Amino acid sequence: MSKLSSVYLTGSKYDFSFITQEKKNKLPKWTESKIKKTRTIKKIVCGTRPNFLVWKKPNKLEFYEKDNQKRKYQLPKNETIKDIVSSCQTYLILTESGKVWSLTNKNSFKEVPLLDADQSTFEKIRPVTFFEEKKLFVNSIVMGEFSGYYLCNGDQLYASGSNSDGRLGIGIRDGLKPMPVYVQDKVTKIFAQVNASSFFFVTSNPDLLYACGDNRSNKLGVGYTGYQKTPTVVQNFKGSEILTVGSSDYQTTLITNKGQTYSCGSSRKSGLGVQKTIFTLIPQLKEKKAVQLATGFSQTLVLTDQNELYGWGLYFNFPTDQFDKINSKYKLPTKITLPGFFTNYLDSKDMIRINSGAYVSFLYLDFKNTLSEDLGILFKTKKFCDCEIGTLENQIPVHKALVEFRTKLTIDQIQNKLFGEKSINKEQTLNFLKWIYYDEISDFEKLEQTFNLLKLTFPPSVGNTLEKDIAQLYKDDDSKDFKILVKNDDDNQEMENDNEEDEKGNYEEIPVHKFILLARSGLFRAMFDYVNEKDNTNKIQDYTNKSIASLKILIKYFYTDSIEMTAKQDPELIVDELSDAVEYYQLNDQCNFESELNKIKKQFDLN
Repeated sequence: MSKLSSVYLTGSKYDFSFITQEKKNKLPKWTESKIKKTRTIKKIVCGTRPNFLVWKKPNKLEFYEKDNQKRKYQLPKNETIKDIVSSCQTYLILTESGKVWSLTNKNSFKEVPLLDADQSTFEKIRPVTFFEEKKLFVNSIVMGEFSGYYLCNGDQLYASGSNSDGRLGIGIRDGLKPMPVYVQDKVTKIFAQVNASSFFFVTSNPDLLYACGDNRSNKLGVGYTGYQKTPTVVQNFKGSEILTVGSSDYQTTLITNKGQTYSCGSSRKSGLGVQKTIFTLIPQLKEKKAVQLATGFSQTLVLTDQNELYGWGLYFNFPTDQFDKINSKYKLPTKITLPGFFTNYLDSKDMIRINSGAYVSFLYLDFKNTLSEDLGILFKTKKFCDCEIGTLENQIPVHKALVEFRTKLTIDQIQNKLFGEKSINKEQTLNFLKWIYYDEISDFEKLEQTFNLLKLTFPPSVGNTLEKDIAQLYKDDDSKDFKILVKNDDDNQEMENDNEEDEKGNYEEIPVHKFILLARSGLFRAMFDYVNEKDNTNKIQDYTNKSIASLKILIKYFYTDSIEMTAKQDPELIVDELSDAVEYYQLNDQCNFESELNKIKKQFDLN
């Protein structure tokens, strides 16, 4: 059966004992939470109060707070969550459609004044209409202390909230609504933290990292102290080198895309022992490759590519058996032992996730099955289905190749067995299809009844998981119903128009299942939309001018979530041609694909 993830937390100051077995206000060690074990946690977001939001894939949320322990929310069915950020007791939710939604308490809504405070409560999620009214597509959002930042229409930067120390970079006291931050160059990335009165962003031309906000502790890395009320260039770095930036109260930590960890700021409270005015490489982590960063009010956590966790800051915000209790400040990164759950269940595709609020930190496992996430979205959108199952009153569209391969039955056989004299209802059908598309078993009893009707073995064996089924489907050429036309590597002449050359061998055909392309690539979805308007064809042409070898590796990745090469293939060419695949083919999970590509770089020493 599918593995389930537990959520662990540790921290101090505010009372989070309402979701643990601990009857204390402080959690001096990693403590397993009461959050239901699941494999569907995408992100946990926590502010500065004893409440937090759990993002359940792809559009489900659970809210936990001390007085009302748990509330469930679900966005409209046509909305898929892209990211969630928080500031104190305000949560902003960004969806793939470029819309922003809010979940907040009316008593704290002044933190990011986007809506009528009198109507804003934790009772429901409310749409933020400002961006739609201004015809702005929001690409990404971050939140600092009492502040919000929004990257819109690809490169336009907006900010709102408190600006007493200049953290918004808008030149006025406060932003009562999102206001443009005037930057001459195109903004590509934005960074802020729930507890920090600072903001960082990257521009593309010139390739720079900027900062603004409270710099009295020298945590902005601009070389001098004081408030920075306009965006100021951070020294020593190109913007394209930055993976992530995170600020605690007195210090900022920066991780480069090569995994190097830098810091600057004061050694007071959460800072490292050596005070710096510009970002300086942390010696204790020099030989480590950092991949994740989490910062709270007085703690910093760094996770490496080897799943080693390091931390520094106030000792009571960490498991105390790792720290000197006599000294309340821990000024050097120290390795923090993970709960045994993570070492017992972690495999090459799973990833530990770390997140911090002001005074609490979370650990949980993200099962790296981006394939099931993509297929889950495809199931919910019902895009390009090619057949239906169900009763006449409740026909449910499905993708034939996937359903038949997972059950080893034809659609007609499934229809006869499930919807004959003893027809199952729509709820039971949907329960069955959730297992088909993304391995979810939400009702064991009903799924077992369905399996019995189909004469399938229940529960599904370990060898019959979605991941292994789709990997096997890759080898099943007979059921492939679509072809990608790729220009032959030996033919360097450009095709000026459609003619008979296509039939003379200038293009090679790569067979594939259409639903796989639809699930994995936004580019192919858009191409299918265009092709279907013109002609119902079973072929589509790839215009990237990438080699056939690279395209075949990418297609196999769509089925397996891994990048595999043969001894005859040129790794340097493959890495070079696939380096822009996430953006060009609009893949949903950048982290997993780039992780697979980095394995090839490391294997062949291409860094």
